[in-house]
Order: sequence, then structure tokens, then C-alpha cells
Amino acid sequence: MEDFIKYLESKNHSKTTQKAYLRNVNLFLLWYKKEPINCTKKEVLKYLEHLQNKKLQENITRRNALIAVNHYFTFLCKTEAVPTNPTALIKIRGTHKRQLYKIYSAEELQQLYDNYHHTFIRNFEDLCFASRIGGIPANQRQQTLLSRQRNYIMLGLLLNQGLATNEIQKINLTDIDLNKATVKISSGKKSNERTLQLKASQIGAIINYIENIRHKFFTFCTETDKLFFALPECSKQKTNATNLMHTFKPLTKQVKSIDKNLLNFKQIRASVITHWLKIDGLRKAQYYAGHRYISSTEKYLPNDIDGLIDDIAKFNPF
Repeated sequence: MEDFIKYLESKNHSKTTQKAYLRNVNLFLLWYKKEPINCTKKEVLKYLEHLQNKKLQENITRRNALIAVNHYFTFLCKTEAVPTNPTALIKIRGTHKRQLYKIYSAEELQQLYDNYHHTFIRNFEDLCFASRIGGIPANQRQQTLLSRQRNYIMLGLLLNQGLATNEIQKINLTDIDLNKATVKISSGKKSNERTLQLKASQIGAIINYIENIRHKFFTFCTETDKLFFALPECSKQKTNATNLMHTFKPLTKQVKSIDKNLLNFKQIRASVITHWLKIDGLRKAQYYAGHRYISSTEKYLPNDIDGLIDDIAKFNPF
């Protein structure tokens, strides 16, 4: 399996994806109990039937298993260990079900941004000295305020620039151009680099964060050129952690306390992209979203219900 892992690495799959593929391949081989060279398409279909009937797996779970096994046999074909790939042309239908979110208007997104500041930052002193049940302990107040000030800037980038959460932690201090009021977003495995305009409501807060708040994080974490930093657990003095992803769970909880209609930050991104589609068109929306393929942007078109209603009214002969 070491050679298979090297093959997955050459395809730039993450460690998590590699682990999932290995698990699914090992489960298949454990079921198959024979040499892979003898495997046929019929036996792969029988395995998928086994997953459905015996393991009671949904189509999307069986599709993930098929993808892993397909990678394995593609690897074996490249190394000439097997003559053909028995998984070729096998497809599992009913796995692409795109969720249609409640789409927030631009005004609602701005209101959400303002409400977060009012609830969690402007009224912070009141929360600190609230009742013992709801108050913030004295030894946690500095970190709590820092995390909320950081979260406010991150929330602004989610609400206004439609960033994905994994893009937030890649932003460096030098990616912010205050003279031009822009932020540069680096490319990723599935996204293109782009430069996005900051909104007027963000600029003052970002300047304050960079000049007066950011350096305070260095009491609790290692100094780097990143714009945002993770904070240690209350019991720890300092952290070297650079991964911000765990910060989005409490941020989601905070925003949900303001607006119970919020499901997740994918809903926010869908709202921003839908707004771009409506105002700026498909190609500009593709650039702003960082999508490499226009088809990725087109998936958000069904969210524009107002546009669909307008089209029906426009072309309805009655």
C-alpha cells in the first residue's frame, strides 16, 4: 500500500483524503478475499450491492467507496499489475443533490455584520460584569475580547467577499492593501487567486485591527506574517497552532444566536455568490468566487429565485 499512498500523494490528495481512500480500499479487499488481478466489473457491482443491502449505505457513501476503489485499480493499471480497470464506466446515480439555501440579501448580510459588533463587541463590558452565571471570568476576558475582535474581521470577509472558511487562514498581512482597499486571496487546490474590493464598512475595522489589536495576539501565540491567529486553550499559556478552522464553530454559534435562520457559512457564501450573479453576471461572479470552472458558478443559479420568477413573468404568454 505504500506505493498506492505515493500515487495518491502525486495526485495532490490531502492526508485526510488519502486516509479515507485507504480505508475504503482495505474494506473492499477484505470483502473480495482474492487477488485484484482477477476482479471483474460484475464483482465490483456485487460489492456495491453488498454495501447497499448488507451495510445499508446511502448512494453518496457507496459512491465514495467506488471512487476509492477506482483510484486503486487506476494505480494498478499504471503499474501494469492488472490489465484493465473493472470500475470503469460504473456510476451511482442519485448522489448530486444540491441544497437550496435561504438566500440573504445584501442588506441582511450588512445587518448581520452590524448586529455581531453590537452584541459581542460593543456590549462586551456589560457581559463581563453580568451575573455570575452569564458573566465572563476575569482570567478569560482578554482572550475572549481578542477572539471576538478577530472574529468580527473574519465575519466581514465571509459576509462581504464571500470567502470560504479555509481561505481565511491563508491571508497574510501583506495581502491587505489599505491604499487600494483590497484583499488578495491566494489560490488553492480548487480555487483561483483573485483580488477583491473591501467595502467601506470594513475598512475602518480592519485598520483598527491591524494597528491596535493584531499585535496583542503575540502574547498568546507565535508571531508570523498571518493576518489572523489562533488562541490557546484557557489552561495553556501560549500556542504555536496555525490552524484557524476550530475557531469557526464558536463563531457559527455566535452568529446563530443573532439569526436563527443561519445554517452554516456555506449559506453565507451561497448568498454572496447569488448576489454577484444577479448584479455582475456569470463571468465576474466566477472570478470573485475563485471558481476554476464556470460550471461551479452555474450551480448557484438555482438560488436566484427572484430571477427565475422575473423570467417566468417576462416570458409567460398569459
